[in-house]
Amino acid sequence: MTESQTRTTELTSQYIAQVTGDLERNTKEQDRIAADIEALQEQLRALQHDHAVLVTMQEALGGARPAAEADTAAVPAVPHQASPAPRPGKPKKAAAGAKKTAPPKAAAKSSSVKSSSAKASKTAAKPSLVDLIRGHLEQQSEPRSAAEVTTALTQAHPDRGIKTTVVRTTLENLVAKSHAHRTKQGSSVFYTASAAVAEPAAAGPQQEAAAG
Repeated sequence: MTESQTRTTELTSQYIAQVTGDLERNTKEQDRIAADIEALQEQLRALQHDHAVLVTMQEALGGARPAAEADTAAVPAVPHQASPAPRPGKPKKAAAGAKKTAPPKAAAKSSSVKSSSAKASKTAAKPSLVDLIRGHLEQQSEPRSAAEVTTALTQAHPDRGIKTTVVRTTLENLVAKSHAHRTKQGSSVFYTASAAVAEPAAAGPQQEAAAG
């Protein structure tokens, strides 16, 4: 009777150790997958932001709106999926397999997640040209031409390669959306932020002299 109880106790201890080990590996795998999903969601948000800017530019230039825009913009975030409960297996074989395969995979995935997160953060932190132009207009007390806006943004962001034609198109798009106001003085066109619509009239003579 004592020997039987001892064997039962040893077997129970083995199963407890196996289940504990499986549970720990399951938890780590959930954390790894969650980190991968978060990194992919950051990349998806950055791509959707860039896509919206490109579509706006295409519309401003007279291009057709891409049919796939609605599908791209409506891509849902990847949901978290619960991992199935661990099943007790044979203690010796399962433990040996975990020792051989777990560490290399965990290290590789960790490195991949860090790299993806860094790239996504860098992309998301870069403001769009539309935001730069609108922010510049909001800081000005007088109307500015497309050339003046281009010069100011080029000096502030020399790495962007900003062109006057693109700036003018973006300004016209902001006017169409009532985010900016356009004033024509002679052969010159000037722009102000929508909140400063009342100011161009007072600054008109000065801009005419500058244009002349």
